[in-house]
Amino acid sequence: MFKTYFKLAYRNITKDKAYSIINITGLAIGLASSILILLWVQNELSYDKFHANAGQIYRIACDLGDSKTVGTPAGMPAGLKAEMPEITNTVRVQPSNTMLLETGSKKFEEEGVIYADESFMDVFSFPLVKGDRATSLKQIDGVLITEAMAAKYFGTDDPIGKVIRKDNKENVIVTGVLANVPANSDLQFDFVLPMTSLARTNNDVKNSVWSNFNFYDYVQLDKSFDASDANLAKLEKQIDGIFKKHDEMKASFQLQPLTKIHLAPEKLGDMPGHGNAQYVSIFFIIAILILVVACINFMNLATARSARRAKEIGLRKVAGAVRGQLIFQFLSESVFISFLSLILAVVIVSFFLPVFNELANRKLTINITDAKLWLSLFGIALLTGLISGSYPALFLSGFNPVKVLKGNVKSMGGNLLFRNTLVVVQFMVSIVLLVGTVVIYNQLKFMRERNPGFEKANLLYVPMTGDIWNKQQAYQTELKQNPLTSDFALITDLPLNLGGWTVSVDWNGKDPHSQIAVPVMAVNEDFVRTFRMKMVAGRSFSRAFKTDSNNYMVNEKMLSIMGLKTSDAIGKPLTLWGNKGTIVGVVKDFNFKPVQQNIEPLIMPFNKIGGYAVVRTLPGKTNATIAALGKINAGLNPAHPFKFDFIDQQLSNLYKGEQQMGNIFNLFALLGVFISCLGLYGLSAFMAEQRTKEIGVRKVLGASVLNLVYLLSLGITRLILIAIVIAIPLSWYAVNSWLAGFAYHIHVSWLVFFIASIAALGIAWLTVSYESIKAAIVNPIKSLRTE
Repeated sequence: MFKTYFKLAYRNITKDKAYSIINITGLAIGLASSILILLWVQNELSYDKFHANAGQIYRIACDLGDSKTVGTPAGMPAGLKAEMPEITNTVRVQPSNTMLLETGSKKFEEEGVIYADESFMDVFSFPLVKGDRATSLKQIDGVLITEAMAAKYFGTDDPIGKVIRKDNKENVIVTGVLANVPANSDLQFDFVLPMTSLARTNNDVKNSVWSNFNFYDYVQLDKSFDASDANLAKLEKQIDGIFKKHDEMKASFQLQPLTKIHLAPEKLGDMPGHGNAQYVSIFFIIAILILVVACINFMNLATARSARRAKEIGLRKVAGAVRGQLIFQFLSESVFISFLSLILAVVIVSFFLPVFNELANRKLTINITDAKLWLSLFGIALLTGLISGSYPALFLSGFNPVKVLKGNVKSMGGNLLFRNTLVVVQFMVSIVLLVGTVVIYNQLKFMRERNPGFEKANLLYVPMTGDIWNKQQAYQTELKQNPLTSDFALITDLPLNLGGWTVSVDWNGKDPHSQIAVPVMAVNEDFVRTFRMKMVAGRSFSRAFKTDSNNYMVNEKMLSIMGLKTSDAIGKPLTLWGNKGTIVGVVKDFNFKPVQQNIEPLIMPFNKIGGYAVVRTLPGKTNATIAALGKINAGLNPAHPFKFDFIDQQLSNLYKGEQQMGNIFNLFALLGVFISCLGLYGLSAFMAEQRTKEIGVRKVLGASVLNLVYLLSLGITRLILIAIVIAIPLSWYAVNSWLAGFAYHIHVSWLVFFIASIAALGIAWLTVSYESIKAAIVNPIKSLRTE
């Protein structure tokens, strides 16, 4: 029986090739799109699940009122473990600043360096390829490196026991080689140094300090612990109580499950590449919508073609076939087509996966030998086939054999209301996707072009590393003497995604019970001039005032927090980290964080420690300026490679995640519209074929081609207009919900909905017009003779 059904399915596919190509192609593109999106979604949901103890590992996060951070005290893990029997293990991690590493003639500045406790290898399950897992982080001058770094520094030689020179002043010995860190790990690194080596210079580690929030603290709970929300809440309250014993700061702590960190709301200090749960939901919905649109194509074309199979159904019923057998036959046909589409979809996915990875900045793969993957794909194909074939099967199997065999097949062209509803749903989805495409494009453009409050173009920055740190006066002299580099400023942090903050701030009239986390960025006398900032009150730091080294500049937001007006701010006392000074200037608010976030209060003390030299290049002199800076670096800092970057490029990088999301959305929106058009084309071709006689008669009676095209397009136009009416409020709600996640965003004009609606209507007309024109220009004698 099954063999017969599939043989019939094959004959029907080959009998009407155009219909089959449209159906299989539409389903294949829909399945391929959904598979790609679901691979991305699965990857986003898989972060950190590869650890053996993933279910018991939690990162401690902190809520300081207005600020939520993942930075926690160095003394906390050991203190918690001593008082909380539920905690079986802890580990502290701290990312290092850029570090100069060299072996022989190979010298690199590395950013992927972290310090970690020796329990790091017990808590986490990063595979160790070479070395002893139990002792690899016990050696104070040891270092763990990844396989990629082993190849980079030592080639094919065994790296164990080899020496790496660190920061041109001390040696570290390779004690182990880790497998390359998986892409779906929230914690990314290339080198792991023992925390004991950091303790030699870091007071927080040496004295187990509880007042500074500079570390990632992880705890591993006992396997027997019931990690329900209520029990975790009790543990969090217990952590709050223990913290109060050590520090008076107002803080509440949360336990973040390791596997949920990647998609949790972003906090201060989160690792680069943090995910977004909203985007995962959006793309999952898009995957379903695209598959629905592809299924609608199948249903529409199958019900529209029902008249062609009416006699077959009538004869089968007369011959004794029951409705259940006919339903099974049609469902088997749709499943057969679905599996053919799946094969084509897998080919499409394999071909386009590298392009998609480039677009999404991911490393997604399809493992051909993964049985679970194939079961999932077969399940999707089977479900798609059953859903898309369900209505045609129920509808076609219900034909009255007497009416059919008498030739009354006029009414057998499918349930018109159902078909029209499917077309409306298809184009409703298409219009929502088109509106989303326009809004996302405009918001990304707005983010790229928005003035952050300073002139971001032509700002080049150089990290002050190595010997330059101790030769700052000589460095500044060199910069001043060269006209290419004389327009410069020294700042401790870049105003891009400022992470440094403190609660140790005081002023006259401050509520003694309030606690505000305030970002801090130290600047020198040239900051305002170099960045082309605007002062709303007072002045910038000046070399003419020796006392400025103890004074402060603030932004407008800080004044509002202090309850001051700009006219009253100058000369008011301000204390930062116990250092008393006065406010000498108020800078107009500027973005020092991504535009997703509101502008926060900012304190700018005088820069006494260096950090970055930011140079404003002259028009057309960028390359010459880079060469001049390289020469200065070679003279003052010969041991360190010269590095530079541009402020505007780094600002663009802040929105890379949104840009990738926009690119992916645009791609699948276009595919969704294309699949809709594919189905509409097939439907219009069938409708034109069904009305061949009518068209011939109308042409004989004098109807023009334009009249006939209008007649054939009228029904589709009505359906698109209905889709527009439904889609506009849905798309308005969807895009405004997305934009609400940005502190600064565009305002969606009615023009966007109008353009998307006209585009959908135009696309539908273009799709239908080809078959309409082709039918209208056929010789009427030929049409009537055929009929």
